[in-house]
Amino acid sequence: MTSEPAQGSPPSAPERSRSSASSGRQWALDALRIVSVVGVVAIHVFAGMVANPDVRGTAGWWGAVVADIGFVWVVPVFVMISGALVLAPRQHAAGPAPFYRKRLPRLLTALVFWSVLYFVLIRTLFSQIAPTRLDLARFVLDGQPYTHLYFLWLIVGLYVVAPVLASFLQGGGQRRAVIFAAVTLGATVVTGVSSSILTAMGDEAPLTLLALTQWLPYAGYFLAGWALRAVRVSGWRFAAVLGLTVLAIVASIVQYGVRPSLVDAVLPLSYFGPVVAAASLGVFVCVNSALARWNPGSGTQRVVRELSDCAFGVFLVHFSIMLLVRALPPFEAAAASLLLSLLEWLVVVGTSFLVVFLMRRIPGVRRVV
Repeated sequence: MTSEPAQGSPPSAPERSRSSASSGRQWALDALRIVSVVGVVAIHVFAGMVANPDVRGTAGWWGAVVADIGFVWVVPVFVMISGALVLAPRQHAAGPAPFYRKRLPRLLTALVFWSVLYFVLIRTLFSQIAPTRLDLARFVLDGQPYTHLYFLWLIVGLYVVAPVLASFLQGGGQRRAVIFAAVTLGATVVTGVSSSILTAMGDEAPLTLLALTQWLPYAGYFLAGWALRAVRVSGWRFAAVLGLTVLAIVASIVQYGVRPSLVDAVLPLSYFGPVVAAASLGVFVCVNSALARWNPGSGTQRVVRELSDCAFGVFLVHFSIMLLVRALPPFEAAAASLLLSLLEWLVVVGTSFLVVFLMRRIPGVRRVV
């Protein structure tokens, strides 16, 4: 998710794209990162209409559900992109200390800056929510000072364990990477389903993640990004994977709209559910396969590179921009209008990219986006 260049190439020469060979970047990962952050904004924008009971069941509400749940795969895919890049052996050739010195200071600076900004300026001053002692404890302990900022704790945790994971993967080949990722992600899915079933049965202690454990359920996706980094499918295999991916996304949309209690318990619509996991893996493989030989021209490369490098900042800043936009007419009524929600989405996406683009050109400020 961070704006680290999408570098690295698959190990075998026939699978290596021309763009990777010439520039050192995997343009498919850049494109996937851009689409994913646009999807994150969609989830947060359309959630307002999806949660509005006054329009539930209408055609507009279903449109909002499609735009929201249709992007349910974006956070796992962000984590997979990080795994594909961060677990590369060359990243750890000098040992853990240089790896940490290169990556953790910026992440920790962003974590502190955005956590304080959202908690104090957005939550307390803008939204006028008076903090309680419990709120302050949650700010420090649960790793989610605001709706989307759990991701910072998540990615910091994965970066901390990355040298250990990379060391185990090194020398084991593709087989070890696939087995390790499958076992880890499988354990996550089983745990997620178990927690969902217990919750449906009335258990008052569902699965809880705190600041220092936010990364744990995402380790499987992190490993899967590395294990699947070189997987390319074509022909009928591509059609099969694409079909199953679309089916998983459509099934998630229909499930959310209908909300059958038994299905919700066994197949939870969360990042730790089996259907969402299948959709996420499928999107990652399909996009990488479809764009494996994409070699954009120099002008397009500059645009794609800049948008990709802004993605981390857009993820962080977009929620504050969305709240500001919703305070202005006509967007205060967006929760009841699909057209206004679509327009709000475009405004928030465009404004967020512009703000981050400008912030990245200010010395010092660049470190937090």
